[in-house]
Amino acid sequence: MADPKGFLHHGREGAASRPVEERVKDWNEVYVPGSLLPIISKQASRCMDCGIPFCHNGCPLGNLIPEWNDFAYREDWGAAYERLHATNNFPEFTGRLCPAPCEAACVLGINQPAVTIKNVEVSIIDKAWESGNVAPQPPERLSGKTVAVIGSGPAGLAAAQQLTRAGHTVAVYERADRVGGLLRYGIPEFKMEKRHINRRIEQMRAEGTRFRTGVEIGRDLKATDLRRRYDAVVIAAGATTARDLPVPGRELKGVYQAMEYLPLANKVQEGDFVTPPITAEGKHVVVIGGGDTGADCVGTAHRQGALSVTQLEIMPRPGEERAPHQPWPTFPMLYKVTSAHEEGGERVYSVSTTRFEGDEDGNVQWLHLIEVEFVDGKLTQKAGTERRIPAQLVTLAMGFTGTDVQNGLVEQFGLELDERGNIARDADFQTNVPGVFVAGDAGRGQSLIVWAIAEGRSAARGVDRFLTGASELPAPIRPTDRALTV
Repeated sequence: MADPKGFLHHGREGAASRPVEERVKDWNEVYVPGSLLPIISKQASRCMDCGIPFCHNGCPLGNLIPEWNDFAYREDWGAAYERLHATNNFPEFTGRLCPAPCEAACVLGINQPAVTIKNVEVSIIDKAWESGNVAPQPPERLSGKTVAVIGSGPAGLAAAQQLTRAGHTVAVYERADRVGGLLRYGIPEFKMEKRHINRRIEQMRAEGTRFRTGVEIGRDLKATDLRRRYDAVVIAAGATTARDLPVPGRELKGVYQAMEYLPLANKVQEGDFVTPPITAEGKHVVVIGGGDTGADCVGTAHRQGALSVTQLEIMPRPGEERAPHQPWPTFPMLYKVTSAHEEGGERVYSVSTTRFEGDEDGNVQWLHLIEVEFVDGKLTQKAGTERRIPAQLVTLAMGFTGTDVQNGLVEQFGLELDERGNIARDADFQTNVPGVFVAGDAGRGQSLIVWAIAEGRSAARGVDRFLTGASELPAPIRPTDRALTV
């Protein structure tokens, strides 16, 4: 194990962030490059190699965290990389984007700041890339079976890589113009530079995975035609139906869904635009929704030169310590200050938007809101608390409600939905249609990147068994799993 007394000798220390006044002027990742490696051995030594490592259960992938912590402590980066990749196809993604339910379940976290598991993870994989240890792993022989994967987000990519390595011929269909799904166009560059996606895609291409961009299954290519062309299909199209806000003035220009706003900023970084068609420059910006997507809108607005940024949340402000009904090792709802929040803006809790007000040209100018509170378990408006705030750009970041059924994919395949509006599947991630499987948000509902990768890996095992009668691919989860994170 790592240093038996490491947690007594060293406190928690994370990556250093670049100064706010510097980073808001560019789109590079917010952390100081190379700031983790000098401290990561000490941080890894804080892992206690518990008899029952609850971090395993907190992580949907079942990452072998104490093992690679030990190797990182000893600076055996090759061995650490091998243990890390044994359970996670894309640790450079999770190490930057995952909210780290493993840390919430860390035993040290009972009475001390948890081990910096996420920082150790990203340090190991970044070191592996720099050292040239991340190489393509093409299959030794082909099975002669073909698989289509619909969607190139983390679930689709994980399923595709596992199935390619198992010897199947895999083609990934992506409706956008570039591979990556929400990793590409939903996550701002300052949270994860897209070079991380690009080099992973090149690895997958070298292994034999094929990619077809600009093709939306159900519209550009009928689902039934795809089914006839391939021996199996994996649907990893995400939960793309955004929750809307049906209040007066919703139709005004300047009110957008977050996924209408964020991708355009990323397209500027890709070189598609000089300036985005929707920009916060010189405007009072209001972000409705207090989650990570809302924070992404906040950080993007800062970099575009917004006059002011206000983030609204209908729920009360979370506490800074665990609530009694969220005991260790469950994932707690805590007050979180992201890098975007460090950069400025105002956060307002317990408020509900009542209407938007525009000018004579139909452009939004004001947002009207009212304070709310829980009364007998129900959110109730507080009389006399109405007010309005300036808003020339409003983004709706209130989450997603289920699979998009408008493109015809569900109907054309003849798929059944569950009670939550997601595509129903069995223990092997297979839908009611033989040979058609579903992974990620399309079957689970809106969730975390780490769940998406776990679902992609598990669905790949189900597909492999369907095609060959058996599988040696790992299956970290079942569709009903909730672990300690929900």
